[in-house]
Amino acid sequence: MRFLPIFTWLKTYRRADFNGDLFAGIITAILLVPQGIAYALLAGLPAQFGLYASILPKLVYAILGTSFTLSVGPISIAAIMIASALHLPAVSELGNPLQSAVILSAESGAIMLLMAMCRMGGLVNFISHPVLTGFTSGAALLIIGSQLPQTLGLTSPVCGIDINCYEMYFQNVNLETLFTSLATWVILLFFNQPLSALLKKVGISVTFANAMTKCGVIAAVVLTTTVVTHAPLNIAVIGEIPAGLPNISVNFFDLVKWKVLLSSATFIALIAYVGSIAIAKVTAAARGEKIDPNQELLALGLSNFAAAMSGGMAVGGGFSQTLVNTTAGARTQVSMIIAAILLAISVVFFSSWFQHIPKAALAVIILVAVVPLVKIKSIFHSWHYDKGDGIAEAMTLIGVLVLGLEEGITLGIFLTFISLLRKTSHPHIAVLGRIPNTPYYRNIKNHCIDYLETWDSLLLLRIDESITFANINFIDEFIAAELKNAPKVKHVVIAFASVSDIDMTALQALEQLNLNLKAAEISFNLAEVKHFVWVKLEKSHLFNQLNGQVFFDTDAAVKALIVSV
Repeated sequence: MRFLPIFTWLKTYRRADFNGDLFAGIITAILLVPQGIAYALLAGLPAQFGLYASILPKLVYAILGTSFTLSVGPISIAAIMIASALHLPAVSELGNPLQSAVILSAESGAIMLLMAMCRMGGLVNFISHPVLTGFTSGAALLIIGSQLPQTLGLTSPVCGIDINCYEMYFQNVNLETLFTSLATWVILLFFNQPLSALLKKVGISVTFANAMTKCGVIAAVVLTTTVVTHAPLNIAVIGEIPAGLPNISVNFFDLVKWKVLLSSATFIALIAYVGSIAIAKVTAAARGEKIDPNQELLALGLSNFAAAMSGGMAVGGGFSQTLVNTTAGARTQVSMIIAAILLAISVVFFSSWFQHIPKAALAVIILVAVVPLVKIKSIFHSWHYDKGDGIAEAMTLIGVLVLGLEEGITLGIFLTFISLLRKTSHPHIAVLGRIPNTPYYRNIKNHCIDYLETWDSLLLLRIDESITFANINFIDEFIAAELKNAPKVKHVVIAFASVSDIDMTALQALEQLNLNLKAAEISFNLAEVKHFVWVKLEKSHLFNQLNGQVFFDTDAAVKALIVSV
């Protein structure tokens, strides 16, 4: 049951659960057809790559996943990363881009499985939220740039997804394509708030009204496809899609190609996992459920292997798919099993229906889905809260647009660690004073110094960070500067209330500080030492050579040392 969570919840499965799962599965399956095709085209792959990636991976995740409502399939960010990888010169030289796409699926899955074996589910925590937001915004802008020519009927540029090399000549806009795009946008807009308000006004249940608003995609596709099929319009369409289920194959083990694609596959795996786990946690929290990060790595890894075996593109947890599945009333992963079965039936018997879908309609569907992912205001919010995070988010976005997807997120992660090291190497140190007639002490820089009690002979400090090799020099220089400005000091007290650890380098520096203070006839005292730190210090020479005392709290130190003056 640990590795096959499906058997845990199947024991308590009820008929009422099936009613919700059936409806949600049907609604989600309707969405999967146009969305799967759209994301395949976004990745520069044939339409069937998106359809195949929406069948077997869903069944695999339903058995192994810990989220009850997560919908696994093609996702926009992975699609644009696949397109970016396939346009790399080294990958283009390999030839056969379709096989390279399948290898990306398999290799992404292998990386996730390796992470699961090493229990590295928490590794994604090293990608900060600002960096992830900056990456998502940059990728979304690239997607928008790649889809605008489709909505206007312009020829896509030959330079891939580089937004700077688009040459859009508006005099060559195909008006029929433009009107199709506008019609698709209007339909999607109507199915959002207006239809929901209308259905609720006539007494339709909230659940049904919410479900119907999620059908805008299929309504837009059906209507525009019908018009294109029966009217003599000069509009680009998908074209023929092979009928039938994909052939299961493991013909994707090519060591040379795996080496070339390793970097791209690693980033696709990381981004797909980060996005999936974020979506899964949001929906699970709303339902009072828990997500197992390492089990999710296993489930998503094998789902990507399943995508590769069935000739599909790399997959992850889709936000819009999951949202539709949840709001339509899904109770368990049975809804996804139903959706996968319905999609398989569509691919076998109705694939000919898809060949007249206008590419412009699919482009608009993608645009509507990714525009909310562009969060420029978030950069200003991050900057206002923390300048380091703001810089990392902005540079990640710029890096994605200028350097590329992998380079952009690598830059963001690097800047995050630089910011973290800077904060760690410059810890907050408070010079303390006592609130009169109380045992409480506060930073004299944050309070009126005339209000707090201070003593010329006593320097009270509180270090709000663990003491390590990265910050001990800063701490040492800070103490030296304070002593230089206070020549009458006879006692130094450092409150360790916020110090959780002291490494070997810092310990040696503290021992030297103790000797320096002793030479200057100034006592060195500690207060509020945590048990873990106490145990470590007992193993050192500091306690035995301490030129002062260790006090239970800061107030006890002040009372003892003031008397001794």
